[in-house]
Amino acid sequence: MVWTVCKAMGIGEFPSEKTGFGRGGGSLAAIRINDPPSTKTHPCDTTYPCLSRQQEFMKQNPPHRESLKNAKRIVVKAGSKVLVQSTGQPDLHQLKRLVGELAQFQNKGGEVAFVSSGAVGAGRDVLGIKTRPSSIPDLQMAAAVGQTRLMSLYDNLFAKNQCNIGQVLLTHDALKHRERHLNARNTLLNLIAHRIVPIINENDAVSTEEIQFGDNDVLAALVAILIDADALILLSTTDGLRNGKQRVSHIEEVDDDVLALVDDKQDLLSSGGMASKLKSAQIAAHNGIPVVIANGRKSGVLTRIFQGMDEGTLLFPKERNISKRKRWIAFFNRAEGHLVVDDGAAIAIGKGKSLLPVGIKSIEGDFKIGAMVNIQTPNGTRVARGLVEYSSVDINANKGLKTSENSEEVIHCDNMVIL
Repeated sequence: MVWTVCKAMGIGEFPSEKTGFGRGGGSLAAIRINDPPSTKTHPCDTTYPCLSRQQEFMKQNPPHRESLKNAKRIVVKAGSKVLVQSTGQPDLHQLKRLVGELAQFQNKGGEVAFVSSGAVGAGRDVLGIKTRPSSIPDLQMAAAVGQTRLMSLYDNLFAKNQCNIGQVLLTHDALKHRERHLNARNTLLNLIAHRIVPIINENDAVSTEEIQFGDNDVLAALVAILIDADALILLSTTDGLRNGKQRVSHIEEVDDDVLALVDDKQDLLSSGGMASKLKSAQIAAHNGIPVVIANGRKSGVLTRIFQGMDEGTLLFPKERNISKRKRWIAFFNRAEGHLVVDDGAAIAIGKGKSLLPVGIKSIEGDFKIGAMVNIQTPNGTRVARGLVEYSSVDINANKGLKTSENSEEVIHCDNMVIL
């Protein structure tokens, strides 16, 4: 694959905004091309794909931006640096502006779920803690105090915009358990159906390393999948992915070339960064949800996005139709082990067949019946993931053996998702 970045320098005429490529403005379009493109020398000495191929690619962009105009159900996630000041004190002016945009979308007939960070920062401010706590008990204490403060502010601000809100605190452990997963989905959908805006955050006060999402970018992507959102917006303090001083307008796929552009730096407020946003965006995009990473401190940013304008970095959605149960298997469970299979088994799985003991070469991990495991080839390429019918001990005892008439599959095709 070749990943090419073409820069509009305002020299001469490029395709208009209608084709998804701006004139001037210095934005970038991230383009993946299967074959090396023919190139020409631009007056600015920038190598770019042959214009006809570039125009052909750009014709694919407007429908994705245009589709945002028709989005009805959205998930918006705002990071800590968008919502609070460096001291952790909530930025009231910023909160008021952002709540106003969310309420405007809802009051025009849209449906909104809001994933809010900032609880730890707000708790730091109340408790007089100057730096982000490093220990889990201190983080949980700050989150418990800060979450109450944030919800009080949100309740007041949304009420002024004629909107009701409801607090929903989640852990990864809750969403990987099938019954609790469905309960969370039903709760969120019922809130939305009654025109109540869910304010969602990780339940940091009880989360530990084993049950936490990692950061709210992942949580936002999973919530978008959970409620079948039409779009996911990840708000940061930059206007999307950047290549130096230039904004990347859209991305077809998050790969190593894209991730190489990331220059994340640690800070006292947030736990995520651009790499986290891109990887989380990929999860949602692979479920057919367009994702925009944009500057949440920019006035009118949500309005511009849902007008289909070239705002932030858009990650293209993939056309993929899998059942809600298989989505749960694929994205809401963490792998407890790995099954290494031979080429024959990998091919059979790709054709929708179940995994049999004869195709298993080795096992990694210690897991029980019903655990989610990754299936991969000897070179480490992931083929699928699924729920096992046997424990690791039993699978290890029977790996490589031909299946008898009365034995069952190690992973049934109904409990497997091809990657």
